Amino acid sequence: MTTQRSAWPQDRPPKIVLLDSPRWEDYELIDSGGGQKLERFGPYTFVRPEVQALWTPALPARQWEAAHAVFVPSGEESGGHWQFRKEVAEAWPMTYGRLRFTAMTTPGRHLGVFPECAAHWDWVAERIEAEGRKAPVQVLNLFGYTGLATLACAAAGAKVTHVDASKKSVAWARQNAALSGLEDRPVRWIVDDALKFVQREVRRGVRYDGLLLDPPKFGRGPKGEVWEVYRALPELLAACRQVLGPQPLFVVLTVYAVKLPAIHVHQALREMMGGLDGSVECGELVTVEKSAGRVLSQAVYARWWRS
Repeated sequence: MTTQRSAWPQDRPPKIVLLDSPRWEDYELIDSGGGQKLERFGPYTFVRPEVQALWTPALPARQWEAAHAVFVPSGEESGGHWQFRKEVAEAWPMTYGRLRFTAMTTPGRHLGVFPECAAHWDWVAERIEAEGRKAPVQVLNLFGYTGLATLACAAAGAKVTHVDASKKSVAWARQNAALSGLEDRPVRWIVDDALKFVQREVRRGVRYDGLLLDPPKFGRGPKGEVWEVYRALPELLAACRQVLGPQPLFVVLTVYAVKLPAIHVHQALREMMGGLDGSVECGELVTVEKSAGRVLSQAVYARWWRS
C-alpha cells in the first residue's frame, strides 16, 4: 500500500478564509443572481454585471427595476455604459468608519470604491496601531486607486507612499484625503508604473514595513507600459521583496477578475516572503447578500504578517 504525503510544511495545507466587511453602513449588496448584482452606494442603487452570480435573484423584478442606474457591458474588457433610470448626482459622499470619500459612476463600471476591501483596511490599521512605534510605520500602497487603503493606514499613524498609474485616480485619492481630514498626514502621492517605481526605490535604498498590492488583470502605465497580471506579477513580487525592510510588518496581495484560485496567490506570496518569520493566510474577499444571505466572492487574496 502506498502512503500519500502532503507537500505542505508540517503536512498542513493552508486554510481558505472568507473575509467579509460587516461594518458598512453606506454600502450593501441588496440582491444578486442571473449574472448581476443589485447594490446600494450611499443614497443610490445600481445594477452591475456579476458573472459569478449563477443563482436566481431572491427579490422580485420590480425592486431591480427601481434601481437608479444599470451598467450595460460591451464585448470589451470592463467596457460598456451606464443606463440611467433616475437622476444620480455626478458625485456623492460616502463614509466608512473614520474615512470620508466621494463615489461616482465611471466608464469602467466601478464607482470609486471596492467595498469588500474594507476587511483589509481594518486589518492593516489594527497592525499599524498595535506596533506603537515612535517612528511611523512605512507603508507602500501599489495600484492605490482612490486611496481608501492609503487613508486607513494614514489614519492609523503610518507614513504612506501611494502609487497609481492613473493621474485621475491619484487626484481623486487626494480629494478623499481632504474629505477625511487627512490631507496633512505624511502621504506621498505618486503617478507612476508600479514595477518601475519599486525598482527605483530598491536602487535608492528605500525600505518599507508594510506593503499593499491590488493589481488589475490588465492595465497601462502613465507612459503606455502594459500590465498583464499573469506575466508581470512574479517580477513585481521579486522587486517588492527587495524593497521590504529586514523586519516587515505585513504584506497584502489582492487579485481581481482572474481565474486564479486563492491557493495560487498563497504560494506566490509564501515564496516571496521565504526566509522571514511570519504567517500566510489566503482566501476570498466576499460580500454577504441582504436578501437571502448568499455569499458572493469578489476577489482572491493572500496576506503575510510577522510572527
